[in-house]
Amino acid sequence: MTFETIAFDLAGGVARLTLNRPDRLNSFTAAMHAEVSEALGRVEAEGARVLLLTGAGRGFCAGQDLADPAVAAGADLGLALEDRYNPLIRRLVALPMPVICAVNGVAAGAGANLALACDIVLAARSAKFIQSFAAIGLIPDSGGTWILPRLIGQARAMGLAMTGMPLLAEQAEAWGLIWRCVDDDKLREEAEALAAKFAAAPTAGLAQIKRLMRAGWGLGFDKALDAERDAQRALGRTADYAEGVEAFANKRPPRFTGR
Repeated sequence: MTFETIAFDLAGGVARLTLNRPDRLNSFTAAMHAEVSEALGRVEAEGARVLLLTGAGRGFCAGQDLADPAVAAGADLGLALEDRYNPLIRRLVALPMPVICAVNGVAAGAGANLALACDIVLAARSAKFIQSFAAIGLIPDSGGTWILPRLIGQARAMGLAMTGMPLLAEQAEAWGLIWRCVDDDKLREEAEALAAKFAAAPTAGLAQIKRLMRAGWGLGFDKALDAERDAQRALGRTADYAEGVEAFANKRPPRFTGR
């Protein structure tokens, strides 16, 4: 498939997916959704061990392109979520590998919540997160109503959702909404370094960390302990665990394979 709205490559275990409609601040159309879905299929099928998601140009993603006929006034917006946005968010959350998002500018509407669905979010100092839905009479979607209060508490989440005020990257880091805010000229370097670190890591274990951290939000304490037990039992039988123990004993760098 030839991509027109995204750029995609996979090398050294690192899959790089760049939203690539910079003239429209990388806002989503049905065509972009289809291409992102195709790329994620390749991520899963072609041996990637980490996914790095970012945007081309001066912004990460402005959310839905409101010029797309699929979301014209009177259209079934629930269908757009059911068919496109919700499957995308679920797929990112379920990927058995770390997903890094490098937010290089504005992340608005569904674009903000797409970023927050990733496992590790780095943002340029000039970046901003905007829950822009209320300004056009809508609610935060793409997981926004669920993840925002869990990350930053109900008071802050409610304020962002109802006012639509931009949240600058430094404040987003201070509130615990994202992992790190970095200088603009260091964003790509930091993201690539983190992706390389994960690509060489015991990714079966990282996948379980991701799964259990997310599942833990809906589990009671006893069930969480049981889930940890079961995951640790399985990981203790992996090649990566054996390699890690042997490398530690022999004081050499480990050579993990993700198995």
